[in-house]
Amino acid sequence: MARILLVHGSCHGAWCWDLVLPRLRALGHDVEAIDLPGRLPDDPDPTLDDHARSISDACPEPTVLVGHSAGGYPITAAAEAGASVSRLIYLCAYVPRAGLGLADMRRLWPEQPLVPSIRLSEDRQRFTIDPGMVRHHFYADVPAPLAKDAAARLCPEPVVPQLTPLPATTRAEALPRRYIVCRQDNAIPPDFQREMSADWPRAHVTELDTSHSPFLSAPDRLAALLDRMATD
Repeated sequence: MARILLVHGSCHGAWCWDLVLPRLRALGHDVEAIDLPGRLPDDPDPTLDDHARSISDACPEPTVLVGHSAGGYPITAAAEAGASVSRLIYLCAYVPRAGLGLADMRRLWPEQPLVPSIRLSEDRQRFTIDPGMVRHHFYADVPAPLAKDAAARLCPEPVVPQLTPLPATTRAEALPRRYIVCRQDNAIPPDFQREMSADWPRAHVTELDTSHSPFLSAPDRLAALLDRMATD
């Protein structure tokens, strides 16, 4: 079995994996979810290096990194920084390209449905998602009570890590990589997800018929898929 580290996306925290963790442990994996720096209002504003370092510190041995959404950037940054990574799994996530920050990646695709819902803080150092749009973008197929609870736990997201490009991605690209496309995603267009993984072997790209948060809407299916991808 595998050592697996689950990394959340924008405005989320380790809590978003709560339904997946016990399922992966029941399948025999040594699995953990972490909070990236900057989750609390009084936390110093982190950098992408800070995010990568927190992941590296949680990898005392070869580890499968799973990055959801914006989490694709810090897991790639950790691999580039030399963390003990055995493979990378991108869950409806951005796959970094050398020289481009996450904000640059968004601009590569003509349709970016999440952008109109982004609300910058007055100092432009953090952003949130318009509360009236959260369900549509993040939790469209999540049961209403669970979606309401998740929405209440969202936090402001630091801007700087998403403006920071990775100079290179060669170490990450040399690792085994897998991609999970979410077909009903209203945050990152499914066709953009397919484009980011278009040159990967087809056996390394799988699709789930869910929206942006399968860890809430389909934890059994997601755990089974991660179990296979972590060891195939």
